[in-house]
Amino acid sequence: MKIEEEKNAIIEEFELFDDWMDRYNYIIEMGKTTDGLSDEFKTKQYLISGCQSQVWLTAAMQEGKVHFKADSDAIITKGIVQLLLRVANNRTPDEIVNEDYSFLDKIGLKEHLSPTRSNGLTSMIKQIRLYALVFKTKESQNNN
Repeated sequence: MKIEEEKNAIIEEFELFDDWMDRYNYIIEMGKTTDGLSDEFKTKQYLISGCQSQVWLTAAMQEGKVHFKADSDAIITKGIVQLLLRVANNRTPDEIVNEDYSFLDKIGLKEHLSPTRSNGLTSMIKQIRLYALVFKTKESQNNN
């Protein structure tokens, strides 16, 4: 699925819910149904700073695409990071770096998060982009 198609699918899913409690529950369910990371990745090296909860993010480059895995000690945060990874996962570094994550505004997520969770969301996006930028830089160095 292309990145725009994935974002539109997320927007459509959130439009099914009338109020924010239902949307929160949906995010929580996403967090419950995703695999976490093994303990070997739950270290300071993979920890995203700036989040209220602990969030760990790993990334690997395979066949020109970035593959992320994430986990959190808070179920809602785990759901939020999985929502981000639905858009960022299995994309090229350029797609990830250039993504504006405007779908988050369209589903109203940012406006319904506490300031500390909103800061955490921003930190997660920055870390996703940073991984992509590192892979993009390595890729261009290997091509020279």
